[in-house]
Amino acid sequence: MATTPEPSTNAGSENLQTPDIIVFEGYYVGNMEMFADIDTVANYLDSHQGWFSRCAQPMDVKPIGHNGYAISLGRFGSLNFQVQPKIGLHLLPQNEGVYRIETIPVPGHEPEGYDVDFKAAMSLAEKQLQELPVEQATHVQWELNLQTKVQMPKFIQALPQSLVKASGDRLLNQIVKQISKRLTRKVQEDFHTMMNLPLPGRSRRR
Repeated sequence: MATTPEPSTNAGSENLQTPDIIVFEGYYVGNMEMFADIDTVANYLDSHQGWFSRCAQPMDVKPIGHNGYAISLGRFGSLNFQVQPKIGLHLLPQNEGVYRIETIPVPGHEPEGYDVDFKAAMSLAEKQLQELPVEQATHVQWELNLQTKVQMPKFIQALPQSLVKASGDRLLNQIVKQISKRLTRKVQEDFHTMMNLPLPGRSRRR
């Protein structure tokens, strides 16, 4: 099952900040179990054109080329300031069992007051798990480095920068936790339903 993302801020980002632009950063890790061998899981992940849009719902997802997607994350806000971020993600083909995701421009979309730098990596490791309902399982480990620059309106600039930074960090962690938990659950459900396999977390005996 997925673990709760663990944020880790980078104090060096403060050097990039100005009164009207504040940088929020976080490092997150998580994992999930798939009840199948590593080749079966890799074949599923390679065919992201099938599962990515389904599992990303209710977020609005539009394809960009063959390996990219434009994603509208919804409306988020703090301190009476709201944004509706849309980002482009490029799902790079796997390289020796490692999958990477990077930000790309969204055609025809110009972000207003924010910029997102998204760098994620996901790796696979096969396990032999005799105590579970299947003989083989694949452990999927992921990590995410996320940096967001936000241009603050005048009324926010009047507030203490430490308050704005702390509020923004909490909001960023909330967004990542909410989306990663939902996406992990949906990917697991989608994969195990397609393969007619028991779902991790529901078949273990306590």
